[in-house]
Amino acid sequence: MDKISPFLKSLRDEMKKSRYKIWLRAFLFVQFSAIFFVYFFRDVGHGYFKWEWVALVFVSFIPLGFLLSLIVPMKADVGLGAVTLSLDKFYLFLIWFLVIAKLIIGRIPPFTPEADFIMAAIMGIMFGRLGGIGLRVRRLKLQHGFIKA
Repeated sequence: MDKISPFLKSLRDEMKKSRYKIWLRAFLFVQFSAIFFVYFFRDVGHGYFKWEWVALVFVSFIPLGFLLSLIVPMKADVGLGAVTLSLDKFYLFLIWFLVIAKLIIGRIPPFTPEADFIMAAIMGIMFGRLGGIGLRVRRLKLQHGFIKA
C-alpha cells in the first residue's frame, strides 16, 4: 500500500497544475463545441437560427467569460513549481444551469432559437474564461519565475 501512496500523491499534484486544468477545460470546450455545432447545423438548416447570430452571440459572451476567469481560485505553488487551480463552483453551476435550460427549452419547438442562443452563449463564456485563465496563469508564472518572459 505504501508503494501506491506516493504515486497517488504525485498524480494528485499533477492534476492540480494549471497545465492539466487548462488542457481539461480546452477539451471540454472542444467537446461542447462539437455537440453544439451538430444542433447549429440542424437549426440553421431549418431556418430557426443564422450563422451570423451564432457568431454575434458567441463573441458577445466572451467578455463575460473573461470576467468569470477572475474568480477562479489559483495560486503559485513554489513546491510544485507551478500554478495550481481550484474548482470554481459558481462557474460549474452556471454552465450546468445553462446546459439544462438549453435541453429543456430545446424540446419546445417555438423556443428553438432561444436554445441556440443559450448554446452560443455557453461557448462564448467557456472560450472567454479559458483565455482569461490562460492569461492569469501566465502572469503568475512570470511573477514567480516559473517561466522566462
